[in-house]
Amino acid sequence: MQFIDLKAQYKALEKEINAGIQNVLNHGEYILGKEVAELETQLAEYVGRKYCVTCANGTDALSMVLMAWDIKAGDAVFVPSFTFMATAEVVSLRGATPVFVDINPDTFNICVNSLENAIKDTISKGELIPRAIIPVDLFGLPADYDRILPIAKKYNLLVLEDGAQGFGGTLGDKQACSFGEAATTSFFPAKPLGCYGDGGAIFTDDEGLCRVLKSIRVHGKGANKYDNVRIGLNSRLDTIQAAILLSKLKAFREYEVAARQKWAAMYTDLLKDTVKTPLIPRGYTSSFAQYTILLESEKQRDSLQKMLSENGMPSMIYYPKPLHLQTAYKNLGYTEGSLPQSEQAAKRVLSLPMHPYLGSNEIYYICNKIKHI
Repeated sequence: MQFIDLKAQYKALEKEINAGIQNVLNHGEYILGKEVAELETQLAEYVGRKYCVTCANGTDALSMVLMAWDIKAGDAVFVPSFTFMATAEVVSLRGATPVFVDINPDTFNICVNSLENAIKDTISKGELIPRAIIPVDLFGLPADYDRILPIAKKYNLLVLEDGAQGFGGTLGDKQACSFGEAATTSFFPAKPLGCYGDGGAIFTDDEGLCRVLKSIRVHGKGANKYDNVRIGLNSRLDTIQAAILLSKLKAFREYEVAARQKWAAMYTDLLKDTVKTPLIPRGYTSSFAQYTILLESEKQRDSLQKMLSENGMPSMIYYPKPLHLQTAYKNLGYTEGSLPQSEQAAKRVLSLPMHPYLGSNEIYYICNKIKHI
């Protein structure tokens, strides 16, 4: 049994993927070939944004936006503590300071009350200038943008949606990656829409921002790559990965998101009386990058994971230590108890196998074993 079965996906899409790769090998445009432009067009259309700029990975996608916004030393950027390191890391790489915010224990996404309190506290201290918020669409569920965006407007903050896990989810009639001044996603292989290496994308409706991002991804180029008008990066999605993603995007739209939601519904139906299952609020859909249950304690979680492994069932812990307690951020002065919901989640979450190519027999087997344990 696979936690994420990329081999099964490749088998289902082998003909299309191989043909796409062969086309690139035939025309030989390996960097920013026509497939990259076509992918950007299709991604923007799917998300409902005017512009999409692809890049080398999801971390660069976040970094490029912060570079374009001139986030710098002395600035505060508000990020949830219960997420992957990249969300805060990009802030630090700009010399700015991540201000960690607690989560809603029901959705695992950023808590809007904790967010506003952190903004007020930062303003009152007067040591940092509040500049931006990076909400994360964790485990496939979009964050609470209906409440986040008014808070951002109230305090004149930019919003950068980290949709690396949320791609394919929705809030009302809007797709993940359509919120805020800009949004990003990752095409790391384990993501809902993944390539066969690294890749990322940025979405925006701002033509000027789009133009700057295209400059940044090629060493800050102006009229050409030898006319450098700003400091940039070398961060381009290669054409072969774009060809692979074009094949995968078609399947993603046609049936893969629906399949993830089908298997998640089966998990929930079978486990809802045994463990705490994911809450999808009214008006939302999740792309279920992960299917994450919540156990009563760290001891129970670790015991369950061990027994599942002994029975040939993989599981993962996303994430075992919240960012505000990471050694890299010790200098910021957070201590245990600072963000209690993030700390509790880190001790109690467990993610089960989730991908479009699961089968009902596998779901029943996993759930029956969990009930037995």
